[in-house]
Amino acid sequence: MNPETPSSESMPESENPSVEVNVQNVEATPSEFQVSSTEAYTVQLRQVWAQITGFLEKMPSYVGNFFASYQRSLVTLGLLLAVLVTLRLTVALLAAIHSLPLIAPTLQLIGIGYTAWFVYHYLLTAESRKELSKDLQTLKQQVLGRGT
Repeated sequence: MNPETPSSESMPESENPSVEVNVQNVEATPSEFQVSSTEAYTVQLRQVWAQITGFLEKMPSYVGNFFASYQRSLVTLGLLLAVLVTLRLTVALLAAIHSLPLIAPTLQLIGIGYTAWFVYHYLLTAESRKELSKDLQTLKQQVLGRGT
């Protein structure tokens, strides 16, 4: 035994810590446990239901605040989705047209003819290139709203 620490025998009775434990023998029947667990379940169910209804009551304000905070981002996201859907539909439409007999070669022939006409009309001479440049400047001013 360490000489620095006094033994519990040498300590006075008032300094010894004491713990008092009362044990009662409770005999409960299974039906009593069932009733208490059912009551606890209904209380818990009511609490959960109160939380759900409280959240649903505040839902319109949550949604309104969300849209107010992120309005610009949501509009941009909506436009991007609209562009993606439009591109997807365009590709599907072109694939359907391409699968029809004689339509695809006819459209290719029309495209080649228009390209040849455009090159001949606008790109062969310097004068026609100036005319094309002038037409493009006019179109740019009309689209941007800077001209008359």
